[in-house]
Amino acid sequence: MNALPSPSLLGAAALALLAGLVPAISQAQAGAACERAAVDAGARNACAVLDFQAADTANTILYGDVMRALSAHERPALRKDQTAWARQRITACKTAHASEEALADWPARYHQCLRLTTEARRAALMHWLQHGEGK
Repeated sequence: MNALPSPSLLGAAALALLAGLVPAISQAQAGAACERAAVDAGARNACAVLDFQAADTANTILYGDVMRALSAHERPALRKDQTAWARQRITACKTAHASEEALADWPARYHQCLRLTTEARRAALMHWLQHGEGK
């Protein structure tokens, strides 16, 4: 016969569930605010950071999934590839937007570049997932 979980275990599970929901609710509210952000550079900057963070989180999750799917001898190559890509992403976006650093919405432009580059990385990770190290 299966035993019922203890009340303390149920309480801990409820707290964990709520802790997971609070960031999701905050991000949803922020997303709605970003849709309404008109010409305010501060709002554009904040929204661009949130968009980048969402893309980066999705990329990190996919990377972890691919790492788990690869064989042990393929993982170091993906780790090296991912690290090189991450460095290149930052360098490329900083270079692309260096002349705009004095602008009030420079952070938005920089983070949009990071987001687009991060979203484009999905194709490379999917290739790793489907084909492994053999490019």
